[in-house]
Amino acid sequence: MFFKYRRDNSIMRSKCFISITTIALIFMLLISPLVAPVLAENTPIEKPASPVVYTLQVEGTVTAGNSAHINRVIKQAQGKADAVVIILDTPGGLVSATLDIMKTISSSRVPIITYVNPEGAIAASAGTFILVAGHVAAMSPGTTCGAAMPVTMSTPGETTQPADQKTINFLAGHMRSMASERGKPADVAGKFVTENLSMTADEALEAEVIDYLTPDLGELLESIEGKGVITAAGETIIHTSGARIINFEMSLEEKATNSVSNPTMAMLLLMIGIFALIIAFKSPGTLVPEITGTICLLLALFGLGFFEINLAAGIFIILGMALLIAEAFTPTFGILAVGGTISLILGMIFFPVEPLMSRQWFSSFRIMALGVGTLGALFVTVALVGIYRAHRLKPFQGETEFDEKTGIVVESNPPYAQVKVQGEIWRAYSEKDTLQPGDKVRILGRDGITLQVELQLEHKDKI
Repeated sequence: MFFKYRRDNSIMRSKCFISITTIALIFMLLISPLVAPVLAENTPIEKPASPVVYTLQVEGTVTAGNSAHINRVIKQAQGKADAVVIILDTPGGLVSATLDIMKTISSSRVPIITYVNPEGAIAASAGTFILVAGHVAAMSPGTTCGAAMPVTMSTPGETTQPADQKTINFLAGHMRSMASERGKPADVAGKFVTENLSMTADEALEAEVIDYLTPDLGELLESIEGKGVITAAGETIIHTSGARIINFEMSLEEKATNSVSNPTMAMLLLMIGIFALIIAFKSPGTLVPEITGTICLLLALFGLGFFEINLAAGIFIILGMALLIAEAFTPTFGILAVGGTISLILGMIFFPVEPLMSRQWFSSFRIMALGVGTLGALFVTVALVGIYRAHRLKPFQGETEFDEKTGIVVESNPPYAQVKVQGEIWRAYSEKDTLQPGDKVRILGRDGITLQVELQLEHKDKI
């Protein structure tokens, strides 16, 4: 009893420690976004006499994290910088994040320069919208832009297809409107969306889609010195010659938002959360799957709020989970597991509905869905079956622990005797036999710390 008490206390202390640690981590994550902006905004920064240019990078998929990053830098630039340069290298991204970025650029009182750099970089799909939205647009040699036609996921065995005409018309109109506002050819900009037009840097300069073609940022800043643009503050003359360049990296909060708002990461977190909670519901008390599943599910739900989703695909995912759980309790020889896996994969493939994602992203997402859905379903099925079988096993300790086992009498003190069983000494009694040291006995049952035995007649032996 003493050891059991100590063990239970140890388990309880471990559970309390894990719970307190988890609560503390969640609390810090919640307050960090509130503290960091206050410190940044209250720090007095005076604009120096020489020109200052803020820069930031948009790489990979355009997400809500990029939108928050751009919004923060542009706000900090008000009255402190002469221009903000957004360096682009992106194949596409989320529609909502892209429209938010364009809105932030349009409302900026500081000139915004969009620049596709370095050589070999691209500004495709969502990146083209951001490029055109800049007060000054520039590209490096060897870069490309365009291919902004909205796409949608087709059946699993086929390639992506153009989105519905309503979506194409809306985004094409938005592109033409922004291009016209920036003094760029609206008809050419519209073809990026309606005809999936792509352009090299030289072609974009010739078509006047961009304003400058320069190999590096320093040369670009020298080239645009004295250029007049129209910002939210009115007509503004850009002064960037000899400017001091300050680069702004993403904050921890923006990096976290960037990760969870990426549809690929959001789906991974959603699957991990669901799988962990299924295991937790079947085998509660260990805290690890409960905490892991809850955190992953909350992060996934937070991320899902940043992009469009397909409700029918969500039903497929729920159905797949239900079939996997049913497989653990029903002897269908894998039929439900196969159905659940197929339903799960279909749900994952069709879950995100983002027309400005690149075709390559959809291909890689399809492969990820197939891999994660299959491996995850197999893991959960095996785990649930193992847990179910473990629950059906007879306990190794308890009233029937020594049933049908044999022991040796080491000491006799009628009506009781001391019997050695599996290396342990137990008090024992027999209702019909007189026990003597050396007798071999068979255990019939257990009452607390006393065994009920009977004498074996075959042979007396000692251990």
